[in-house]
Amino acid sequence: MTEPTRGALSAVLPFLAGGTDLIARAAGEWIDLRDRTELAGITWQPDGSARIGALTTIAELARDQRLRAGYPALAATAAELATPQIRAVATLGGNLLQRNRCAYFRAGFACHQNGGACCPARAGIARYGTVVGSGPCVAPHPSSLAMALLAYDATVEVEGRGHLPVASLYGEDPTRDHLLAPGELLLGAELPPPVAGERAAYVRATGRVQAEWPLAEAVARLVVAGGSVVLAAVAAGGVARTPVRLPEVETALLAGVPIAEAAARAATRCAPLPETRYKVALLTGTVEHVLTKAIAD
Repeated sequence: MTEPTRGALSAVLPFLAGGTDLIARAAGEWIDLRDRTELAGITWQPDGSARIGALTTIAELARDQRLRAGYPALAATAAELATPQIRAVATLGGNLLQRNRCAYFRAGFACHQNGGACCPARAGIARYGTVVGSGPCVAPHPSSLAMALLAYDATVEVEGRGHLPVASLYGEDPTRDHLLAPGELLLGAELPPPVAGERAAYVRATGRVQAEWPLAEAVARLVVAGGSVVLAAVAAGGVARTPVRLPEVETALLAGVPIAEAAARAATRCAPLPETRYKVALLTGTVEHVLTKAIAD
């Protein structure tokens, strides 16, 4: 259905954009956003910064030449997501606000996100769960683009609330994967002006080569001058209830610590479950890989 997105109706019905996951999970009435054409596309500001509409497809992010030049970590992340078919219809907003992939949640088990009071993954199969944090829910947040936007200190625009840090979309509430209230509409994301000389890379660790959700992923932005790292932004995904920045790794790089040792410091924030102990080494190895790749760029 196509309805206006403001007023009482938007407070009770969810929004539908690309719908790649939503349609598969649920039925009912939705507010179709296809008529909100102002939400799509990339707009460039006089200072070189970019605004990306929430309905911009991931494929557009991956192929836009100016975005690839100014924000290589974001473009590289977009290019590695899912499959070409999904990237052609999935949107920035959908990726940022998607639901987690926990098999218990999606199969309708009583859990925090289905109105229950427990996390069945803790006592069951948790090998895909979190390794960072110790909250009640152990389902990692699946948004790779949120991780990349964190590395750029990006902001998001929410209708009626203005601009907010991208991190404010997420939290440790075990009942929710994002913190927007019903009826709140994500309009887009804004990135600061590009940094000259940026080297960037994205790496994901998966159980198979293609079309797989990452067990761990990382993105890195570096500026190197005189043989030293003078700017470092490193973020990780697939390991916590929210996408996370890794300031301990960034600080080590800026202090001249070798890459392997800097990457190993990501382990200091890990609190693994019995079945996710393997993710400690996977996370640090993925971070080391992405830093090595970025330095070699």
